[in-house]
Amino acid sequence: MDSVGELPTLAPASPGVPTMVPLRQVSRPAWDDLAASTLEPNAFFAASYTLPAFGRCDRGAQPKALLAHAGSSRQLVGLLPVVSAWKALRLPLPALVAHQPYSPLTVPLLSRDHAETAAGALIDAAAAGGMRVLSLPAMVLDGPAFAAISAAMTRRGIAPTIHNRHLRAALDATQDAETYLRAGFGAKRLKDLRRLRHRLDEEGQVGFTFAKDQAAVAAALERFLVLEAKGWKGAGGTGLGQSEGDTAFVREAAAQNCFEIAELTLDDRLLASGIVMRQGDRAFFFKIAYDETMSRFSPGVQLTVELTRLFAADPTLALVDSTADAGHPMIDHVWRERLAVGDLLIPTKPNDPIATAIIAVMAARRALRSRLKALVHRVKTAKENRT
Repeated sequence: MDSVGELPTLAPASPGVPTMVPLRQVSRPAWDDLAASTLEPNAFFAASYTLPAFGRCDRGAQPKALLAHAGSSRQLVGLLPVVSAWKALRLPLPALVAHQPYSPLTVPLLSRDHAETAAGALIDAAAAGGMRVLSLPAMVLDGPAFAAISAAMTRRGIAPTIHNRHLRAALDATQDAETYLRAGFGAKRLKDLRRLRHRLDEEGQVGFTFAKDQAAVAAALERFLVLEAKGWKGAGGTGLGQSEGDTAFVREAAAQNCFEIAELTLDDRLLASGIVMRQGDRAFFFKIAYDETMSRFSPGVQLTVELTRLFAADPTLALVDSTADAGHPMIDHVWRERLAVGDLLIPTKPNDPIATAIIAVMAARRALRSRLKALVHRVKTAKENRT
């Protein structure tokens, strides 16, 4: 077995045989073509986002890509960025973890024309590298990609394990926005929001803008970073502008047209800002920041309501993933659809007791991390309530 923290690289394969290669060796045109035709969109695994993320804020990760090819032309039909279990969890185990910094989603890129074949080839690529387990820790469990992976596992006699199953908010963007908002909020809550908006209008000129072109996005991103730093994320040191690597990453990603940015303003004052990503017929509400001194006007909710109207008016969009935690106190009350998400742990071979043991250890490690994170959050909340 290779030394802890390193991933084996397969020798060049004949046509149709899966491979695992350093991420930066993947053909960029082939990667872009796959992302444009993928079965289930995942903008967080687009090359324009993934490469800057690893290059700027996770330089020691030594990421690889599991690849699947089809036909004599060796068309790229499947891709999954991975790191070792040591890098992801500090566990010296023969396991791979789907990973990319700042990614709340690990759905692999699978060609819609070869989805099941590609899914199986990614599993086979992990097995060929000596790995006993392939982990996708933020996998959508009710989408077409999961169906393709499930079919591929069934063909191989593999039984997966799913941990940390939960639901997160999403928006069905094919519905009429006003009907949707009225049904979701109810008449009283919607009336209260309109009252807050009227009060906000009395304070000055309220504006909503949505930046798409590169120059406008770059300027809006700088305003987002300043606004985020003024809030609780800035106080906790977790904002995108809090570290040099994170800031360099988001600026580079913005320069590669990864982001669109919504802004709610009062005269020249930024009240709320949201970063959006897109791939295919899906959008992803990546980050939000708001002026906490204006919280009496619910600026984050007001921004989300405006985004709901914008998304519903876009005929190219079918679904918007909130990318939020389960039970989010704001977005869960605005967007009513739910995506089932969980940690998908796949043995690379059937009936492997070693894989079963590895999965148990990985699950315990993630559970411990979750409990510690929850404890830190409770302590932080208690301190804030005393001040």
